Amino acid sequence: MKEPIQMVDLKTQYHHIKEEIDQAVIDCIGSTAFINGPSVKEFQSGLEKYLDVKHVIPCANGTDSLQIAMMALGLERGDEVICPSFTYVATAEVIGLLGLIPVMVEVDENTFNITAEIIEKAITPKTKAIVPVHLYGQSCDMELIMKLANKYNLFVIEDNAQAIGATYTFSDGRTAKAGTIGHIGSTSFFPSKNLGCYGDGGALMTNDDELAKKMRMIANHGQEKKYYHKVLGCNSRLDTLQATILNIKLRYLDNYSQARNQMASHYDTAFENIKELQVPVRQFNSTHVFHQYTMKVKNGKRNELQKFLSEKGIPSMIYYPLPLYRQEAFQQFVDSNFKLPITESLCDEVISLPVHTEMELESMEYVCSQVQLFFNS
Repeated sequence: MKEPIQMVDLKTQYHHIKEEIDQAVIDCIGSTAFINGPSVKEFQSGLEKYLDVKHVIPCANGTDSLQIAMMALGLERGDEVICPSFTYVATAEVIGLLGLIPVMVEVDENTFNITAEIIEKAITPKTKAIVPVHLYGQSCDMELIMKLANKYNLFVIEDNAQAIGATYTFSDGRTAKAGTIGHIGSTSFFPSKNLGCYGDGGALMTNDDELAKKMRMIANHGQEKKYYHKVLGCNSRLDTLQATILNIKLRYLDNYSQARNQMASHYDTAFENIKELQVPVRQFNSTHVFHQYTMKVKNGKRNELQKFLSEKGIPSMIYYPLPLYRQEAFQQFVDSNFKLPITESLCDEVISLPVHTEMELESMEYVCSQVQLFFNS
């Protein structure tokens, strides 16, 4: 192999589009329109078209997008917001920061996503919103979640930081992009995301005109007109430079997703006869964009496998090693005996292998051979 294997190879990805990126960055700097420059509006329009959604509101990062969404919905202190227990901290973090109560629930043991059935068991008179997380790159079953939300008059905020580009199919054959089905969708453009910039960035999506207007205002210090502030807001904007980069990378997003799926299929085939492994299970009504290729190691040797791979020069990651409810930051929200068995099991079993758009066949086959060696030796 020419280069060490990376979990995400941003350098090689950059070199493939270097000429376009470099010229666009030079032009952006030359324009000196560093804040809310024309590239921001161009990217907003381009993403609206790609997602087939009425409104995209760019912001500073994915965590801000979740916070702005909850602020726009008018949730009040003490309101309960249901979210998965098995996800990145930001999902529940913003709930707690706003004085809301994160109600962390179990996830499906195969897709790793929350389901309408699981959510309904946690609904109380204080429940006001649901935050489905489209984990690792595929959509939750949004049709059933939206039916449930309508039944109980709840808001739905899709955390789509890992599944941009995934397509959900409804039972009547209609399709929609993940992040555009709930009342609000949120996403991140962190560099390692499928659509990543070269710094921080995020966005909100909605088909609701009034919500879009309110979120734009909140993200801009609560103002529609400069120096006239209607509500308490925040300062959260996508840099022009980052929007310039995202404009280019958006053109390649479907190609990136296709490359990730090809890698995932290669892994699937290589591991199909290893009984101790469960390869990613695809949701029947969602495409998968494989932000992560996450398997379950079912023989209790996940940590041994990770150590073995590291010794062979193969990186891997554990997303996530600890349930949210066991994080010190969330102890105020849960009883000391609170435990969700599937989440606990997943934290002990999951492992993510390198999956990115620039991984060569030689590197892929080396990863496969070493995983096979571990289980067959």
